[in-house]
Amino acid sequence: MTLIDRRFRERIVLVGMVSWPRTLEDTEASLDELALLVDTAGADVVERVVQRREHPDPATYIGRGKAEELRVTSEAVDADTVVFDDELSPAQQRNLEKLLGRTAIDRTAVILDIFAQNAHTEEGRAQVELALSQYRLPRLRGRGVTLSQQAGRIGTRGPGETQLEVDRRRIMRRIRKLEEELRSLEATRRTQRRARSRGALREITLVGYTNAGKSTLLNRLTDAGVLVENRLFSTLDPRTRRLELPGGEAVLCSDTVGFVRKLPHQLVDAFHATLEAVGTAELLVHVVDGSAGDPEGQMDAVHSVLAEIEADDVPELLAVNKLDKNALEVRRLVASHRGAVAFSALTGEGVPELLRAVADRLRATDRLVSLSVPIERGDIVAAIHREGEVLDERYEGETVEVRARLDERGTRRFAEFVSP
Repeated sequence: MTLIDRRFRERIVLVGMVSWPRTLEDTEASLDELALLVDTAGADVVERVVQRREHPDPATYIGRGKAEELRVTSEAVDADTVVFDDELSPAQQRNLEKLLGRTAIDRTAVILDIFAQNAHTEEGRAQVELALSQYRLPRLRGRGVTLSQQAGRIGTRGPGETQLEVDRRRIMRRIRKLEEELRSLEATRRTQRRARSRGALREITLVGYTNAGKSTLLNRLTDAGVLVENRLFSTLDPRTRRLELPGGEAVLCSDTVGFVRKLPHQLVDAFHATLEAVGTAELLVHVVDGSAGDPEGQMDAVHSVLAEIEADDVPELLAVNKLDKNALEVRRLVASHRGAVAFSALTGEGVPELLRAVADRLRATDRLVSLSVPIERGDIVAAIHREGEVLDERYEGETVEVRARLDERGTRRFAEFVSP
């Protein structure tokens, strides 16, 4: 199911382009990240090529002259594959492979390959296979031309079909089957979410750039036992655990797949059901790697994906990690973002302050509500105690007058008892 051959460590040449509004520094930073992605996928970068160009060439992305230079460079370093930092169209990929005489893939293919390695649950594997199939489908053209073809002479035209058409039909069938499986799994996930909602536990979700430390933080907070590695996308399958906040309030804390610059649309679409948890959370804890070379750029990439999945209006708490590695930069970031918190998921420094900030932000979203509950509806009074913070309760005639702090969901649930 993967796109990179793992029977040996492939030798890779990276290609980036400097074109407005990107600067050379932007391109180099993006290539540095692509090199990490390639290493995570199980290959070695042996050379990188950067081209300045006003616009990508529609046929070959880098132009025929540069493609010839790239072929010579690839032969000199004995490269197996050339990886481009931007997504290639099927035609560009096909033309480049002819000109270079070797495999040409893009950043999207590398990310899909890593996801294929790291997906372990049934839903994760189905999501990745769906994304891979959607990526491969338009790129089938050209791969089947050496296989069986319809003849074009008189007497040979008829009901036959090309190998290309067979492959395309097979992938389309597989895509439909995977979409059906994911709809079924999504229904199960929605049922589980409704059950959690009835349990009256509020939900917070950890989001952030890949390798920012979300899984380490979840383990620190909840003993979740999530795999932690210093690699990109080491965990894909989300985890949800119960977490006790200062003051005794319990919430559900969920981890999510890490985001990255230029996250393929195929993955955003395929993981839409998983990422729904982001949109339904009451608070996003945005974990930032304070020791990264470009933390602000990583934050922008996360916000871009949040906007794409329509979760950019969910309240957010910025949590800057790696206080143990680069305290000066972490504290600078915290000072430049109002309400941000500094901490170290590895050592635990600053984690109590982070938990207090989470509790304060959740309380800040609560509403102070006055309710008049009929005296015989003790079940409603008990439910208010479970779901909110009761500040005052007194009996007046046939009603119980309650002043409580409730979240938006609780306010909707007890709307019929809210006093004017």
